[in-house]
Amino acid sequence: MTVIVTDVHYRMSLAVLRDLHEAGHRLICCEREGISAPLGFSSTAADETVTLPAETWLDSLYHLCEQTTAADGEKPALLPVGADTLNTLAQPETRQRFAAVCGLWIPTAQQLDDFNSKAKVAELAQSLGLPVPAAHVQREGEAVTTFAARLPYPVVVKPLCGEKLGLSASQRYAIARDMASFVPIYERFRQLAGEPPLVQTYLPGGALGCSVLADHGKLVTAVCHRRIREYPVSGGPSACCDCIDAPQLVDMAAAMVEATQYTGLAMFEFKEDGGGKPHLLEVNPRVWGTYPLTRRSGSRMSLLWAILAHNEGNPDKPLPLPPIPKPQPCRMHFTASDLCSAVGYAKRGQWGRALGTVGDLLRPAVKDGLWEWGDVKPGLLYYRSLLRR
Repeated sequence: MTVIVTDVHYRMSLAVLRDLHEAGHRLICCEREGISAPLGFSSTAADETVTLPAETWLDSLYHLCEQTTAADGEKPALLPVGADTLNTLAQPETRQRFAAVCGLWIPTAQQLDDFNSKAKVAELAQSLGLPVPAAHVQREGEAVTTFAARLPYPVVVKPLCGEKLGLSASQRYAIARDMASFVPIYERFRQLAGEPPLVQTYLPGGALGCSVLADHGKLVTAVCHRRIREYPVSGGPSACCDCIDAPQLVDMAAAMVEATQYTGLAMFEFKEDGGGKPHLLEVNPRVWGTYPLTRRSGSRMSLLWAILAHNEGNPDKPLPLPPIPKPQPCRMHFTASDLCSAVGYAKRGQWGRALGTVGDLLRPAVKDGLWEWGDVKPGLLYYRSLLRR
């Protein structure tokens, strides 16, 4: 099987490449022109690297798939790692066009819109009886200051779809702890998005996630995690997380997947309330930041994704799905982010969490989400890029 993987400058693409390389499949790594030193290009997993012209990247990707089909006698599996590439390929006309030259296992454009919208996710979850944070809505004609005066602080403010605004994970929400901080946050997001942001009651508990691969409304496999540390510490993506067994999260994710007949990859984010009850916050219908945990836990999610894509494009030459293992409990961190989180926690006086980073750095059992001794060049490139910032 030949697999074409796009957007290999993202560090999470390495988990896809390494899993498929170990399974013995041929890998073509793609990146758009203008991206300096994509991590995937330096990986030992890459059999071929292709730079797509920035102006005509979509047509060039099509022709690459077309040429690969002609050479192999079967269509390659096309795995879009970046959200922009995924959104483009999901559009009906583009999807139909590419179906002639590759196999895709991705959501529909409507499914992406539904899961990218925090308001739609909350509405669907509530209709299914799933817990979500309480939402607070500005009444028609109500002044922002009046709205702010009746809120139960602290609250979380976030645009309905921060991904479409080009915001990083840590920029897609803000916590307002009083009226004075709420008003400028609310107005900033409203001006940025052109619509009122979502306002929800802040949940003080731990952060959880359920990462899934779905097949037309059914779960193929799922990996759950608990966030241990984050960076920025004021609210950001995971710097360290544990793979956990969490049937309750899987059941809630499965209900959302079934209701939408979802196909493809997605990560469901949850937050616990003060009593430890998880509430669904949002869905990331794409390859997400903690995706390397799917590799570190031995879930084989990338291999399953690629085979499903291959079979979609080659129904007359299907490959059998391998046995689907149960994800193994483990701890994973991103060393650079975790070190930065330690500094952040120390500045806040949270010495236990800061020292936890040091302890995990000294524990061989803790796995890195980027660095692997059998494929060191991507890690070296990544750390060099950090030093240049």
